[in-house]
Amino acid sequence: MTGPAERPADRGRQRRFERRLHRIYGWYTLGFLAFVMALAALEQVGLPKKWIGVIFLMATVVMYAVIGVISRTTNAAEYYVAGRRVPALYNGMAIGADWMSAASFIGMAGMLYLSGYAGLAYVMGWTGGYCLVALLLAPYLRKFGQFTIPDYLGERYEGKLPRLIGVFAAILCSFTYVVAQIYGVGLITSRLTGVDFVLGIFLGLGGILVCSFLGGMRAVTWTQVAQYIVLIIAYLAPVVWLSIKQTGVPIPQLVYGMQLAKVTERERQLMEDPKEQEVIAVFRARADDYARRLEDVPTALAAERVQANRRLAELKAVNGPLAEIQAAEKALAQLPKDVPAAREAWARARELNEERARPLAGMPRHGQAFAGDPDGTPAQREAYDQSRRNFLALLFCLMLGTAGLPHILMRYYTTPSVREARESVTWSVLFIFLLYVTAPTLAVLVKFEVFNVLVGTRFDQLPEWIATWARLDPGLLSVSDVNKDGIFQLGEMKIGGDIIVLAMPEIAGLPYVVSGMVAAGGLAAALSTADGLLLTISNALSHDLYYSMIDPQASTARRVTMSKVLLLLVALSAAYVAAQRQADILFLVSAAFSFAASGFFPALVLGIFWKRANRWGASAGMLGGLAVTAYYLVRNQASLRSAFGVTAPVDLWFDIHPVAAGVFGMPVGFALIVAVSLLTRPPSPAVVALAESLRYPRRLR
Repeated sequence: MTGPAERPADRGRQRRFERRLHRIYGWYTLGFLAFVMALAALEQVGLPKKWIGVIFLMATVVMYAVIGVISRTTNAAEYYVAGRRVPALYNGMAIGADWMSAASFIGMAGMLYLSGYAGLAYVMGWTGGYCLVALLLAPYLRKFGQFTIPDYLGERYEGKLPRLIGVFAAILCSFTYVVAQIYGVGLITSRLTGVDFVLGIFLGLGGILVCSFLGGMRAVTWTQVAQYIVLIIAYLAPVVWLSIKQTGVPIPQLVYGMQLAKVTERERQLMEDPKEQEVIAVFRARADDYARRLEDVPTALAAERVQANRRLAELKAVNGPLAEIQAAEKALAQLPKDVPAAREAWARARELNEERARPLAGMPRHGQAFAGDPDGTPAQREAYDQSRRNFLALLFCLMLGTAGLPHILMRYYTTPSVREARESVTWSVLFIFLLYVTAPTLAVLVKFEVFNVLVGTRFDQLPEWIATWARLDPGLLSVSDVNKDGIFQLGEMKIGGDIIVLAMPEIAGLPYVVSGMVAAGGLAAALSTADGLLLTISNALSHDLYYSMIDPQASTARRVTMSKVLLLLVALSAAYVAAQRQADILFLVSAAFSFAASGFFPALVLGIFWKRANRWGASAGMLGGLAVTAYYLVRNQASLRSAFGVTAPVDLWFDIHPVAAGVFGMPVGFALIVAVSLLTRPPSPAVVALAESLRYPRRLR
């Protein structure tokens, strides 16, 4: 099961292929830089911002589409594994693009901005996960030489049941993940062009489908290489600019510590600022008001209805201004329809106001490792222990989830040899490191800018980007003069992490062309991951379910056609779910990692390193791990509780937040595989021999 590039003639062809790729992507990089500089020149002579955004969107999507058209194929090996001839360097770039999704590009720096030290769990967990991939999985899966992860499960565990469960698990975690990417596509597309969010989703979806629909893994691979070049330039360039603006140093990673110290000092000043205390007092009063309403909801709701009706009647009686009458009618219409709705709405409003009735707009101090105090009161010690547990649980969950994601693992089937599969892990870690080491710096530089430039500005002099983003989605950004002094305080802004990166160039006062480039980079990140995920889902359905289990006699053309049709249906379904805006990007991605950690990681690792693992153990482990994870998410995560109509009280085990639900499902998976395998018949001698052959690195070529 070794790769094709072993004979001298094959190695020669592979080297010529690599040199050709160097030339193509070298010219592509220079062309992209020239394109950005040309748009910058056009902006200086008056090209409207809207057109800059539209040009960025159209040019990049058309380029990806051209690559998809050129790479179209109906050959099964090309469609599923790109012909197994992707060099390690380019496979590393493709994996980097596949990996650096909208969550990495958009969400991670936003999480670091809002959570400070706690957000480093994402950086450390995702990076550590690639170490597990390199050590435990990538070379062994490539040596096995199949098309998909359910392929491996079906062969290693001897049967249709493990393959079928693998198909289900692949669809579950990939669909959850792809919804987050399509949500990011809608957010970026609407920002670039000004169109409605839902329309933006379907515009971006067209770019996704052209690549993966026509050429499968072959088209996706070469498109992802192009997308990596765009996204890394787009991410690094404005951070370098912001670093020079604040410190004069063009290497932002070197000034992280210095700027963090300045942010820490500014945090202390803001926490003592009387104006900030005024804002906190207003939110505290609002929270107390909602708490009083919740003491007797029926009476409070009836009183509000009477008051709203009286106000509307008084305005109509004196023929008041039309705007005031319309506002009174709107206020009456927005009252909760019944007591349960009022209780839910007021409880949510109380929680939101309590969150904002804290210093620094509810954000922790950026350099504080964990909440609470290990040497403080019992409540402070408990808060510290709880925060530390959640940090470690999330880090652990993300590491194992990374090592179990099917759309990443299947990329190691595309290299010419096992050795290059291992080398491509090294390259992918390097390419991912460039972004991940920059994200914490980006968060600190943006926070420095907000704390020192934005805070203290008059409301009528706030920059244009605030009004633009507030119109686009008030849930992502809203500002209001809470204490009525006409001056912007930090506590008067509610900002979502998903816009920190996209708004960074405008926060830093950079030309709009830089904002367009960053949005194009975010779009490249979302499109590249969505391509890989949709391909994983369609391949699981067409290859692992249809071909391997329903119609083994299906022709190659029929299998590829089936994959394309299913890909289209899955993409439309994911777009519909994303349009509902049920949860933020980072939660959706974290849920996908929990499913991968609990559903795939135990079965994959034990299948390689424990020859006694059998089909019944693997089946029980995958189902048990997924069931525990799904139960914990549905029971405790707000949007899922609402979607499934859960009314039972939240039940957190060891106070672990649902974002790390996989930390409970994964050990259940391991335990069930071991226990059930020992209680049932061992695998056949052929499978034992296969497991033995996969276990020894010295046999890998």
